[in-house]
Amino acid sequence: QVQLVESGGGLVQAGGSLRLSCAASGRTFSIYDMAWFRQDTGKGREFVAAIGWSFGRTYYADFVKGRFTVSKDSAKDTVYLQMNNLKPEDTAVYYCAATPRPGSRQKVEYDYWGQGTQVTVSS
Repeated sequence: QVQLVESGGGLVQAGGSLRLSCAASGRTFSIYDMAWFRQDTGKGREFVAAIGWSFGRTYYADFVKGRFTVSKDSAKDTVYLQMNNLKPEDTAVYYCAATPRPGSRQKVEYDYWGQGTQVTVSS
């Protein structure tokens, strides 16, 4: 089992920045990719960004390219999502997820999930 705990959400004005953190524990050696998803009220959970746990390859949804950056600190077993130039449409609960399979943007491929952290962007 892998446990994931997110932190760093909050309320920010449009154009502002936030950094989310996701600390992993347990059988972290089984992780291939770590990802961030988000879900707004009444909408489905959508892929935001992911990073390879061992080699750090990153990939992003088109709507966040150039604004969000995913990174990791292997010594701390922690993944980050730096979010800049936030927009009201970025408002959602952001979830961290882990998968033992490579290269997936599909939530069904992710076996482990955090509890989520709320990000609210005011206009």
